[in-house]
Amino acid sequence: QVQLVESGGGLVQAGGSLSLSCAASGTFASISTMAWYRQVPGKQRELVASITSGHSTNYLDSMKGRFTISRDNAKNTVYLQMNSLRLEDTAVYYCNAAVLRLGGPFQNYWGQGTQVTVSS
Repeated sequence: QVQLVESGGGLVQAGGSLSLSCAASGTFASISTMAWYRQVPGKQRELVASITSGHSTNYLDSMKGRFTISRDNAKNTVYLQMNSLRLEDTAVYYCNAAVLRLGGPFQNYWGQGTQVTVSS
């Protein structure tokens, strides 16, 4: 099995900052793309940012200039630094990883989610 464990969620005021972490553990050959998604009640889960094993990044337009995704391949960990937070950023944030299993194909794994709440 592969597990993704998230941390760093919490309550912040609008304009503040928060940093999320997600560490992968278990038995696998390698990890390709890692990503952060978010979901609010009544809406579909959406991609926030992604990063490849070669550190190529992609963001939603609303995140550019505010959020930064990074990873530490040695620690199998992905991070999301969130600055200038807005009320609409309130959501449950999930990490995702495309994992190459030993002797098998790539499989997607999800973290349990961490709540980010932005207040006024």
